[in-house]
Amino acid sequence: MVIEARVRGAGLSLSVTEHGERGRPTVVLVHGFPDTRSVWGPVVERLAADLHVVSYDVRGAGRSEAPASRAGYALPLLVEDLAAVVDQTSPDAPVHLVAHDWGSIQGWEAVTTRGVAHRFASFTSVSGPPLDHAALWARRHRSLSPGDLREVLSQALHSWYIAYFRLPLLPELMTRSRRAAALWAVALHRIEHARTDGNWPAPTFGADFSHGVELYRANVYGRMRRPVAGHTEVPVQLIVPVHDRYVTPALLDGLEEWASSMWRRPVDAGHWVIRSNPDGFAAWVREVVSFVEDGVESDGLRRYRVAPTQPAA
Repeated sequence: MVIEARVRGAGLSLSVTEHGERGRPTVVLVHGFPDTRSVWGPVVERLAADLHVVSYDVRGAGRSEAPASRAGYALPLLVEDLAAVVDQTSPDAPVHLVAHDWGSIQGWEAVTTRGVAHRFASFTSVSGPPLDHAALWARRHRSLSPGDLREVLSQALHSWYIAYFRLPLLPELMTRSRRAAALWAVALHRIEHARTDGNWPAPTFGADFSHGVELYRANVYGRMRRPVAGHTEVPVQLIVPVHDRYVTPALLDGLEEWASSMWRRPVDAGHWVIRSNPDGFAAWVREVVSFVEDGVESDGLRRYRVAPTQPAA
């Protein structure tokens, strides 16, 4: 069963798709930048046989409405959107949140927000740490020790695009041509070994990119200046692609302090592991869903479990 619907988020209409039958455990998939929900296609196919799978275009992407101003991309509004989707598609039970890139940044914001976190049964995070964690991590590594310098320099080189996205108009102009989506698809296939198709990258790539850069402009520098550590009781599976070209594994160090229960799973993949290894990814999601729903912890989960922590005083 496939249901296409519109959900009213924080003042905007969002395009939502449901696969599988309601009544089963619900998995909500949140995409990153510059994607749409189509990036999840192969994962949806693998999960929908026995789960209720929900995906949606975040504000400014795909067939969802775009904010009229930069302020409309603020993280609290994105969390309101996510909560609205959850309330509409799983009103009676918490959902298993699975999120990639900027979707994961939104996910961390949601599971650490009082009044929203209880709507989530688990959280699988891929390549998107909390912005506050990234800022605090950078501050902890402000030393002249060779190890700190190496890790900070490595992450800075991986994050060069964030400064580029601060430039006015230029990032948007680079994606206006009709060839932009085709060139992006070639790069994803050759560099990321990600499986592209007629749906991904989406035909709306140029507009998705132009809108999506506002996520960086609206959120990154404010959080970098005034970071606040968060904490969640939601069980977290942290999938760590060890060849990620944008988020180094070192940047995720210390995230165990943000969750009372965590599995940190390193995988031999790049940033778009959800496209390069959908079979493995779907299996990892299922392991967490089975643990939360049935109390069955797989050998894989036991191998990657992180010692429990408590929030800092």
